[in-house]
Amino acid sequence: MTAQPIVPGDLFARHQTIKGLRALADFLEANPAVPVNTYGWEVSYHPHGTDAQKAAEVDRIAALLDAVPVDERGDGGHYTVAKTFGRITYKVVHVPARRMAAHEALMSYADVFDAMADQDAA
Repeated sequence: MTAQPIVPGDLFARHQTIKGLRALADFLEANPAVPVNTYGWEVSYHPHGTDAQKAAEVDRIAALLDAVPVDERGDGGHYTVAKTFGRITYKVVHVPARRMAAHEALMSYADVFDAMADQDAA
C-alpha cells in the first residue's frame, strides 16, 4: 500500500485538530463540573472523491487502524471503519453516491411537510 502524500494545508489542519483535542481534554480535566457523554464520543471523517476513491480511502485507513471495514453498501448503507480509544471512537464513513442521491431526493420533499402544522390541524 502506498502512502498518500500530505500537503502543507493538511499538516496545518491536522495540527489544529490535535491541538484542539488536547485543549478540550485539558479543559474537561480542569473543570469536572462540565458534563461529558457517559458513553463517549465519536469523531468522524468523511473522505472526498468518487465512490471508488472513497472506498479506497476507507480501506487505506482501515489498514492504518488495524481494523476491519463494515460494508453495508449492498443494503443501501455505508462503508465504514472505526477504532475506539477508551470512550472515543474514530470512524471513517463513506456514503455512496447512490445513497446520498436517495437522501437528497427524500429531503427535496421536506418543505412540503410541516409536522407541527399537521399536528395542529389534527
